[in-house]
This record gives sequence, structure tokens and C-alpha cells, in this order.
Amino acid sequence: MRSFMGRDILSLKDFERNEFFRLFEICDRLAPIARDRRNTDLLAGKTLVTAFYQPSTRTRLAHEAGMIRLGGQVTGFADAKMTRAGDFYQESIKDTVKMLEFYGDVIVMRHFQQGAPHEAAKWASVPIINGGDGWGEHPTQILTDLYTVLTEKGRIDGLRWLAVGDMRMRTMHSLAHGLTQFDCPITFVSPPDMSLTDEFKEEIKGYSLDYKEAEHVEEAIADADVILVEPVVQPDYTKSRDERGEDVGMTPANYKITRELLETKAKSDAILLHSLPRMDEIPPDVDITRWSRYWQEAFNGVVMRMGILASILGAME
Repeated sequence: MRSFMGRDILSLKDFERNEFFRLFEICDRLAPIARDRRNTDLLAGKTLVTAFYQPSTRTRLAHEAGMIRLGGQVTGFADAKMTRAGDFYQESIKDTVKMLEFYGDVIVMRHFQQGAPHEAAKWASVPIINGGDGWGEHPTQILTDLYTVLTEKGRIDGLRWLAVGDMRMRTMHSLAHGLTQFDCPITFVSPPDMSLTDEFKEEIKGYSLDYKEAEHVEEAIADADVILVEPVVQPDYTKSRDERGEDVGMTPANYKITRELLETKAKSDAILLHSLPRMDEIPPDVDITRWSRYWQEAFNGVVMRMGILASILGAME
């Protein structure tokens, strides 16, 4: 198995099956630190640079919290407008990352341009973590989701997945890539104009993903062991910030996961995931049901980033 030390985390297409489980094992060892709300000195003397050209709550703060829990330090920016890339100069990714590499030992980047973290990795002498790139990928979020499923269900193989939302999203792309390494049939449910693109279908067929598509969540929810939901009301991920003032609409019934739907159609032991933020696709009264796991998912987001940082910085092998 390849070492994680010094490795970029850009795409789950880069992951072999045994590497998922190795990372999950490391997370299991680190989870008590986060659960007990304490810090350690595992990454003392190391610095994380956060380069966020798009808004983020969970992804940025989970990386920062993970680094601090491990005794490291954090510096960086959280808005493209705070950078020379977002003002008059329109500084290139190359020039920016060649500077950022002097400020820390690992860089986590979120960018509105698909492929930006991959471009950064070409020029950086320190590892790059993809925190979401346009409509591209979001590997650390799906690593979090897979780890949540493993901790909640005790296994990943043999579980049937239902993914509801905008299939053009980076999260859905990483989900499809990740599930190619497991025995997990998946059904995708989305509005017609947000369905899997023909290009992406060809790509995942090449990885032998067992998938199908449905038009309504009620058609597929009864068979699902894991229900992963994302909004169908989305910002424009090709922009640094989407500040539309007009009414962008709400979620059609076909793509909502309501308490009534769960009670009447879903398996009693199915689990419901959402990376958040949400619109109205999961109403608040679902939060305290036995199906919801998105708060555990948020906690595991810190644990997963701890595992990734400890691994690529060589503190754990």
C-alpha cells in the first residue's frame, strides 16, 4: 500500500480500496481526542494553510479544528476578495501557491475553478488537499461520509445507497468515485436538468459502478440503507460567491426527505446523511428521528480531517 506521507488528496479516483480502510483505522485511533474535546501534540510545529476562494463553514473549520486538535497551527484566508487573485492583479494559482508553500506544511484549497487544486499541486512543494473545486470533486467530504457509514453501520460493502440532489455537484462526483471501491449499488434521484451528465456516466461505467437513476425519491427509498441528500437549489459553483437576491425557489416534493416519507417508506435502520448547509430538502423535524446522522457526520468531519492531516504529514502511518 502506498504511503500517505507527503501525498496530495485531490480525488477519490486516486484511492485504492485498502487505502480507504487504512485511513479509517487512523481515524478510529484519533476519534477519542475529538470526542473528549482535548488537544494533543501530534502535529506540534506544523502549520496548515487554508486557501479558500469560496465560502465554507464545515470544510474550512473542520480542517482548522482538526489541525488544532493535533497541536498544529493554522493560517490562511477565507475569501477570494482577501487575496491578490481576487483583486486588480488576478494573481495566478501558480504564483499564489508558490508563496503559500513558504507559510506552512500543507495547504487545503477550495476554489470556484474546477481543477484548481490539481493545478496548485503541480507547483507546490507541500501537500495539497482539495476542499472542493467548482463542479469538480470534494474528496474529504465523501471520505467523511464513508467513515460515518462505517461507524454507524459497521460495514460499507453490501449496503444500498440512495443519492438525492444535483448530480452535477462535486460531492456527488466524489461519491460515485468512492463507491467504485465497494460493493454498494446506488440509485441517483435528481431533476432532469441536474442529472448525471453523459460524460460522467461514461467515466463511472469505466470504473464498473453499479448504479441506476430514478425520477422520484419514493421510487427508491424503500431499498436504501444509506440516504445521502444534497440541495437541488444550488449556488453557481463557478463563482467565488453567489449573491443572488431574487427568489431562487424551494425544493420540489420529488426530492424532499420528510418525516412522513421516512416513517412510511424507508427502512427502519436506514441512515440519512447531508453534508449541509440545507435549504428545505430535509425539514427540521427530521433532525431528532432515528434516521438522521448529519450531526454525527459533522463530528466525523473533524475526525477525518485529523486522520488526513496526521497521515500526509507523517505523524501516523
